[in-house]
Amino acid sequence: VCVIGAGSAGLVAARELRKEGLHVVVFEKNHDVGGQWLYDPNVDDDENLYGLCNVHSSVYASLRVASPREIMGFTDFPFTIKEEGDARRYPGHAEIQSYISDFCETFKLRDMIEFNTLVEKVEMLDVKKWLVRRSKGKKAVVEDVFDAVVVATGHYSQPKLPKISGMELWNRKQMHSHNYRVPDPFKNEIVVIVGSSLSARDISMELVNVAKEIHISARSPTGISPGFFGFISKNLNVHLHPEISSLAGGGRVWFIDGSSLIADRIIYCTGYTYSFPFLDTKGMVEVNDHRVEALYEHIFPPALAPSLSFVGIPKKVIGFPFFECQAKWIARVLSGKATLPTCDDMMESVRERYRSLEAAGIPKANTHDIGEFEYCDGFADMVGFPRLEEWRKHLCITSIVRGEMEPESYRESYEDDDEMLQVAYSSPHF
Repeated sequence: VCVIGAGSAGLVAARELRKEGLHVVVFEKNHDVGGQWLYDPNVDDDENLYGLCNVHSSVYASLRVASPREIMGFTDFPFTIKEEGDARRYPGHAEIQSYISDFCETFKLRDMIEFNTLVEKVEMLDVKKWLVRRSKGKKAVVEDVFDAVVVATGHYSQPKLPKISGMELWNRKQMHSHNYRVPDPFKNEIVVIVGSSLSARDISMELVNVAKEIHISARSPTGISPGFFGFISKNLNVHLHPEISSLAGGGRVWFIDGSSLIADRIIYCTGYTYSFPFLDTKGMVEVNDHRVEALYEHIFPPALAPSLSFVGIPKKVIGFPFFECQAKWIARVLSGKATLPTCDDMMESVRERYRSLEAAGIPKANTHDIGEFEYCDGFADMVGFPRLEEWRKHLCITSIVRGEMEPESYRESYEDDDEMLQVAYSSPHF
């Protein structure tokens, strides 16, 4: 079995596959484990907004996790505080990478990994065989045939960009938050930030004392969290605008309400899309409007199951334990200990989910947004995996609520969690 990617999803997949007695090799294009959490000060070319990204990580230097460390760990590997580590409850990115590295060492996974190895093509030979072509630096391209491929390349690397009239001709600086690292280059600039999600909030708060002006462009005022709205209101150099209607010469930015301003730079905090440029499935798996089509339970393409699978596609889940649950299911299926429904039944399940999302008015682009513990519990039951502990759910929800209300301080002020933290630390997990 070939696993592509040595981030959290790829490593836990490799571990579970090996547990089931399968021979596993992991291909990782970077020099170490960690995936998205392996900080890279290098960035892609801002001039090539629409091109494929070569730099995997989108982590900026000051980034801290949005979830408390207690809920993040794999079920059998708690995310505890290390001596001389980052002891904060919401640690920085280096602590997450260190945790992933410790997981790799503890379960002796490193020998399974080929680092600095770029997978150039995964080609379907038939529904049970895959040709995997990869290169390692300047060395010759190598090809091998695998019985199964598990894709674990993450979904926070390829920017999702809006379509704005004049965008390609605008003569000032434009970039996606994927390329944001430090605030220094923005000193005394007039910056337009498109979006109001986590990265937009973090970057705005970091730039408020660096940039001359910050202008937040949001689809709707109702999409601005109360806490972020409070931050905007109290800072005289931060302003809220509706959507951008067009970009014009001289750095002019026009908004849909008819107002405009001249900016030095635009940062698009508009999220990411799925991208598998190496994958050739003869059209059986495609990314359509940010939806990976078609995947049974976000994992298996029905016509290619179980020889092709994906770990880590869902968003708005407690990532590491959910990836672990996915990995266990894939491993059991590939080892023959679990069986999948028929191809037709899996396709009908996918269609039914698509119909239910459409009926609920949920855009196609949000297909993989889970955002509910009911799904996670149901999936765990199906796999035979323990449900998320109630304390994890509680601490996750309280953190989200605090982040919406107090984006500047929620990572430091959490006295209301004390009682549930006692429950967590007295649980079998710790």
